[in-house]
Amino acid sequence: MFLARVEGAVVATKKHEAMSGRKLLLLRPQVVNDKDPSRLKPGSNTIVAVDSVGAGEGELVMFCQGSSARLAQSLKEAPVDAVIIGIVDSVDVLGKQIFNARERYADGE
Repeated sequence: MFLARVEGAVVATKKHEAMSGRKLLLLRPQVVNDKDPSRLKPGSNTIVAVDSVGAGEGELVMFCQGSSARLAQSLKEAPVDAVIIGIVDSVDVLGKQIFNARERYADGE
């Protein structure tokens, strides 16, 4: 599993029939900043993932890739490589909370 920020949506009107009706989101993976472990930093790549939990733009999510992605509910026959499997509430690193969704959204981010 990995962490990512939802950057936007992807729309594809022509796609594999098993993908019909599936919401696709554009993700930017997040990693712990090695220079400042109290912060997350964005990765350099983006990933298109199937949303299985109702995530939205700006949210921090958990996703999995590869054969694990097809284990998500009703995706066994779909040609997916990445699926969002959770919306993150908080992240703790070295005993310190570095992300809290309630605080983030209370600040209007």
